[in-house]
Amino acid sequence: MKRIAILGSTGSIGRSALAVVDAHADHLQVVGLAAGENADLLAAQIARYRPRVAAMATGEAIDRLRQTGTSGGRADVLIGGTGRDGLAAVASHPDADLVLCASSGTEALEAVLAAIELGKTIALANKEVLVMAGGVVTEAAARKGVAILPVDSEHNAIHQCLHGRGRSEVRRLVLTASGGPFRGRSASDLQVVSADEALKHPTWRMGRKITIDSATLMNKGLEVIEAHWLFGVGGDRIEVVIHPQSVVHSMVELTDGSIIAQLGVTDMRLPIQYAFSYPERWPALLPPLDLARAGRLDFEVPDTRAFPCLRLAYRALDAARSLPVVLNAANEIAVALFLEGRLAFTAIPHVIERTMAAHRPAEVATLGAVRGVDRLAREQAQEIARGLELKSEV
Repeated sequence: MKRIAILGSTGSIGRSALAVVDAHADHLQVVGLAAGENADLLAAQIARYRPRVAAMATGEAIDRLRQTGTSGGRADVLIGGTGRDGLAAVASHPDADLVLCASSGTEALEAVLAAIELGKTIALANKEVLVMAGGVVTEAAARKGVAILPVDSEHNAIHQCLHGRGRSEVRRLVLTASGGPFRGRSASDLQVVSADEALKHPTWRMGRKITIDSATLMNKGLEVIEAHWLFGVGGDRIEVVIHPQSVVHSMVELTDGSIIAQLGVTDMRLPIQYAFSYPERWPALLPPLDLARAGRLDFEVPDTRAFPCLRLAYRALDAARSLPVVLNAANEIAVALFLEGRLAFTAIPHVIERTMAAHRPAEVATLGAVRGVDRLAREQAQEIARGLELKSEV
């Protein structure tokens, strides 16, 4: 049995992970669950999976969990706390062998580091942790001999393609992107798009923030930075191609020109199961990919004029040091304001670019340094965004 702790259990990745547990109950056991504000769903999950520890984002959410009177109030479930402390308590529980980080944003950074220090395997479905603190996290993992198994479909695909291959064999990594709901639209067309339109992803069903990142192509930019840290490859050897069918999840080009690709149905249960079962392979209770029905497979060059966030991510990775922290912080601020209807879609990259321009890069070799840069960048981004609020174009 592998004993699993899930950070973000009520989100889309967390729910898919629990579906994998259901399909492989003879191999997997849930020992910890951490959620945001959805007390009713967490209560139902506690009743079903009977974890040893649970946590939520706020004290108010914990109160609602206890008021359910059934699962949330069980005496044998330890309430690990709230916020970052709660995430760390779940990730650090002594019974957990593997920690799935599926919470959004950067709140789980301390929890991931705590789990690494205790020697627990990390299944990473959160890009921001490595974008924000890739050097700190990967150094800690190397020091403790801990595996970081990617759950993002693209990095999971690359992990599969690289299996058994040395770095000297790899020429480049190729990340595929669906193009999001606005693929093919011009920069001028995007000035008046709404949050509702941006949330209609053509192939994946995901959380709100990551869906907006997909619409701006920032999601792919964050993945470029994440791929750098996961696989030790420079940005000049990581390429992005638009692949609207989302059948090819990513590729690796080898030094002799051969390209190895991983294909599969668009269902996050597959990469989650891969991370849970690794290095074994388990049968999946999903329909196989029907290649004849999939039909044609198209690949296009990204339009970084209409979607400049991808270009900004490459710039941040190239500059290294603290700039990826600033990129991520400014993006989170801008996306939140867009979802609130206070910022135009096309203002998102402007907030990010101006925040990056206002920043003086510094070394971020410690968790404290990372958090300090993150805090200042968020304040700067908020200030810049105030001048762009409620405008349809910039």
